[in-house]
Amino acid sequence: MGGMTENNSSQKATSDGVSQPDSGLAFSQRNSSSYILPALDQDFLLGDSMRGVRFLLEYAKAEEALRSWGVRSTIVVFGSARVRQNGPGRHAYWYEQARQFGLIASQRGGALTDNGGVRDNVIATGGGPGLMEAANRGAHDAGAPSIGFNIRLPREQAPNDYSAPELTFQFHYFAMRKMHLAMRANALVAFPGGFGTFDELFEILTLRQTGKSPPIPIVLFDEKYWRAAVNFDALIASGTVDKSDCTLFRFAEDAEEIWNELLSCGLGVPGLSCAASRYHHLLDGRSTTSATTVASPAPLGSATSRR
Repeated sequence: MGGMTENNSSQKATSDGVSQPDSGLAFSQRNSSSYILPALDQDFLLGDSMRGVRFLLEYAKAEEALRSWGVRSTIVVFGSARVRQNGPGRHAYWYEQARQFGLIASQRGGALTDNGGVRDNVIATGGGPGLMEAANRGAHDAGAPSIGFNIRLPREQAPNDYSAPELTFQFHYFAMRKMHLAMRANALVAFPGGFGTFDELFEILTLRQTGKSPPIPIVLFDEKYWRAAVNFDALIASGTVDKSDCTLFRFAEDAEEIWNELLSCGLGVPGLSCAASRYHHLLDGRSTTSATTVASPAPLGSATSRR
């Protein structure tokens, strides 16, 4: 019968001879992974071809939150995740001084200042326990927000209790986490730590040495520890590091000294009326050519503010 001839697999004949889609096929189509909107397809988004998109997402999510909080600049604090407040040896002292520094920097650096909705020198850490917790805790003591840039690790890494919830991030990619740690940094303070601390310290030192970052102050806490852990003199003697490279950082022995060293190296602190501040000349509108000052800080999101 002409009207009842066999149709292809996508059609079936009705009694009046009109072909309609096969409901079984339609079900299969709509449940196929290819039919899922790309933004809702987890298998697709987590696939190899979308790695670049995932990089972008990790950048954009943290960037949006930091901008919404007006975070223009940070002081990055790193140190061992294994140090405890009541730990052995120097651990308790390291913890207390990291906490005290977080308090001092937050009170004096601009994290609490209503500067047109802009915050400066906000404490930023790797977000985990130990000395990073101590620095976040000091900021919390001051009533200031602080940042935790967490990374997914098999152990040790979980957010501490003191970074602001809205500024507590989690990254899969170390590279993107490093970028966020570096791009707003006004300074780096490295407390005693292990491979992770070394990684961040030498990353920033390399950026400074190669001129790929602004001349931010770098302070190493506890000179005895650092000279025992890294033989800087041997690096110089062997010719693998120039003597001038070791002027990129300074040492400090307590929280107050860290702050003073940062200021003496030109840390920018809005409203601080002293030559050590990058921004001191903005207080009364005076222009200056002093080597210790720079131009007015760039607006959030401008090309010059994206380091």
